[in-house]
Amino acid sequence: MRSRSKARGWALQGLYAWESRGGQPEDAMRILQTLFSTLRVSPANRPYAEVLVRLVATNLERIDALVLEALTNWRMERLAAIDRNVLRLGVAEMLFVDDVAPRITIREMVQLAEKYGTHDSPRFVNGVLDAVMRRVAPEGAAPAR
Repeated sequence: MRSRSKARGWALQGLYAWESRGGQPEDAMRILQTLFSTLRVSPANRPYAEVLVRLVATNLERIDALVLEALTNWRMERLAAIDRNVLRLGVAEMLFVDDVAPRITIREMVQLAEKYGTHDSPRFVNGVLDAVMRRVAPEGAAPAR
């Protein structure tokens, strides 16, 4: 599981680089591969980062729509780039990765927000992803017994 946590961090960095270069879906994997070779990312961390970046790039419109539904009086372009991409990763994982519980996804995204975002990022990411989870995975929203 530790390699997935690291892979999420690399995916976030890849999405940040991708977005800063225009965010065209066809460029996402090329930019991620450049990041991998430039920073010498461990081969164990690459596959899951690739999955996440590909999911975000190919489903960006749907993912952003779900994030926007969970935001109150915010536009995507007003969000900090790190927060925006952490939210995108979290929503992609919730929607398309069946073997990760939504609560685990939220915890992992909050950790990314703590590491790369601002002081307020973790609470913000937690709140938005919790709202998304209640929409898309209500069974994940139930309290643990």
